[in-house]
Amino acid sequence: MNSADLSDEQTLRRIQEQIAAGDQRAFRQLFDHFAEKLCGFAFSIIKNKEAAMEIVDEVFVKCWKQRTGMPAIRQMRTYLYTATKNASLNYLSARAHLQVTDPFDFINIQLQDEASPEQQMITAEIFNKIRAAVDELPPRCKMIFKLVREDNLKYREVAEILNLSVNTVDAQMVIAVKRISEKVKAHFDCFPKVALKKN
Repeated sequence: MNSADLSDEQTLRRIQEQIAAGDQRAFRQLFDHFAEKLCGFAFSIIKNKEAAMEIVDEVFVKCWKQRTGMPAIRQMRTYLYTATKNASLNYLSARAHLQVTDPFDFINIQLQDEASPEQQMITAEIFNKIRAAVDELPPRCKMIFKLVREDNLKYREVAEILNLSVNTVDAQMVIAVKRISEKVKAHFDCFPKVALKKN
């Protein structure tokens, strides 16, 4: 297992260079770092776990086939999420045989059940209230909240992936945090009242 932190831009750029030179271990590092989150993202769109895994596999197969061009990709994270989104929407279009015009208005995000240190500090009752409040968010708002808070993407990355303005992402995060805090404020006094911007 690799310990390199691929959330660091310089490390990620170095990995891209190594992959372009044909380094399979570096490619495995990239896959191991992003695959699970991308599968969750694809699943939130298409609601089919096996197909989501296939879509992510195809995205990485394409990356490997086109590896010599990898150093030219300026934002690898954004590139992978956008490729996964496009492949997922293509899958939906092929399945439904219709034009998908506004895909993010019907997506129902399933937040992953993974216990982080922060979540372990929150009592089960309060965490369940937060989870219920997130589940009640409008679909697009929930998608944005998931990408920022769960997948740790920056606002500009989310904006690029979902073809939105950064201001829209910011506004949706403010709405999400406000709604969630209103639901749990009686039990959780320190819940943030505004979203902290990740530029």
